[in-house]
Amino acid sequence: MPRDDTQSYHYHVMARAIAAVDRLGPQATLDEIAAEMGMSAAHFQRLFSQWAGVSPKRYQQYLTLSHAKALLAQRFTTLETAHATGLSGGGRLHDLFLRWEAMSPGAFARQGAGLTIRWGWFDSPFGPALVMGTDKGICGIAFAADTTEEEAMQDLAGRWPGAHFTEDPEPLRPWVQAAFGARQDGPVPLFLIGAPFQIKVWEALMQIPSGHVTTYSEIAQAIDHPRAVRAVGTAVGRNPISYLIPCHRALRKSGGLGGYHWGLPVKRAILAWESARLEA
Repeated sequence: MPRDDTQSYHYHVMARAIAAVDRLGPQATLDEIAAEMGMSAAHFQRLFSQWAGVSPKRYQQYLTLSHAKALLAQRFTTLETAHATGLSGGGRLHDLFLRWEAMSPGAFARQGAGLTIRWGWFDSPFGPALVMGTDKGICGIAFAADTTEEEAMQDLAGRWPGAHFTEDPEPLRPWVQAAFGARQDGPVPLFLIGAPFQIKVWEALMQIPSGHVTTYSEIAQAIDHPRAVRAVGTAVGRNPISYLIPCHRALRKSGGLGGYHWGLPVKRAILAWESARLEA
């Protein structure tokens, strides 16, 4: 089945909008941004609203670099209390329930030997997405908006060199459709393939609700390794399941975005997209 790239096209429009806002400043008008991208204002507004769910004027505030600092001030999540207050339940991923399990440390040490991983390319709100999965669930999501598809494939496949990879997108499609909001009729199973410390970090990331953020040091506290902030940052960066394990919601204490394995424009777009839906 050929890939429908409608959402990816809209994302590329948004990525260009982010760049335009950076060049023109946050006070840029709709006409100015549309002209910068070579579109009529009406066409740009229609595409923008289809992707973001809100008007460009309302969305524009989320595209500025200062938005990360505002998130820390207004929607900072202390992970120890997130679950108790209900933030990690129905509010994240539009009431989507994630069911997950982790590979055993011994199996991880074998680098995926004996494991069959299916893969396929799918359209997503954040550009082309490479999705990988086993019989137990999704084990990898990579975005290729800021890299090539070949590089994304090499990146994910290289994490489990002993596994057998086969292009077979159809078994993954229902999970992908649920993950990106095309359907809401079932949970999305995840299969975490990583070292024990990494899995603890990724589990903590899943406590951060949609539209909220936390810091690397908060994650270190939550997993009882308060001095391991640098190691936590490395584990966040090695998260193979982009978006569903929300490493994009981890920021520096200063309010800086920090890094993002699949490109900072993608991180900014995801944070803005989630914020718009939270406040719509």
